[in-house]
Amino acid sequence: MMRVTFKGVRGSFPCPSATNRRYGGNTASVVLQVDGQPPILLDLGTGLPQFDPSVAGMGAEPFRASALVSHLHLDHVVGLPFFPPVHQPGTRIDIYGPRQESGSLRDGFAALVAPPYFPVPFDQIAGDLRFHDVHRDELTIGEAHVLVRPVPHVGPTVGYRVDWAGSTVAYVSDHQAPADLEHIDEGVLELCDGVDLLIHEGQYTREEFATKCDWGHCTIDYAVRVANEAGARRLCLFHHDPWRSDDALDALVLDANRTLAAATTEVMAAAEGVTLELTAPGRVA
Repeated sequence: MMRVTFKGVRGSFPCPSATNRRYGGNTASVVLQVDGQPPILLDLGTGLPQFDPSVAGMGAEPFRASALVSHLHLDHVVGLPFFPPVHQPGTRIDIYGPRQESGSLRDGFAALVAPPYFPVPFDQIAGDLRFHDVHRDELTIGEAHVLVRPVPHVGPTVGYRVDWAGSTVAYVSDHQAPADLEHIDEGVLELCDGVDLLIHEGQYTREEFATKCDWGHCTIDYAVRVANEAGARRLCLFHHDPWRSDDALDALVLDANRTLAAATTEVMAAAEGVTLELTAPGRVA
């Protein structure tokens, strides 16, 4: 059984407030776990420090994990230097992500985790962080098989498909839709094909997209279209707009289920602290 726990679900910037307490205000961070195996982290936003390995049943052993990073925008990586295990000797995290136009994945992180943006230089972090540039790859991480494909966005960006313990999860956190909201990138469809759970951004309504169609994101109905065309069994909307209240998001999800989703695709919205259990192919508890 694979467990999928949401630690951060917002896009763009952290925005905790009285109006979004149910869904949460931290940025992108999802934890995949299978008993007896190191976790796989999907992005490293401000939700990451909310993940306590000891509470998650990982004991007192040195922390081991792999991280699949979609891209290096701040909302997806800024949680890494604030994650307590990275400052503990013995920790090892293998970090996968797209090579940057200006250099390697490691170079990108080293530029962020350094004065004046962070007080501790990157090479003084106590944990062992190992970086792996990816683009269009197939990976074996422990007992998980991971497919990597480029995703349209602003700057180098990838999405992931994780097949693990008999279940499949696709993660497409930031996805630039075409202006006409019609065409779907073939690589995205490959990632999402028949998955048990699709975690896909749904930052905008159609009205918002009309004025932000080149900002690197998509609409909720476009996310549903991706899920329907790919045959995903459940769509979990993610990367919520930072201005979206809990009540507004409730209404959008209700509308999506009523008017957009095919019979085989259920739509929900990611909320911090929620764990989904993929108990068998096609079943999500």
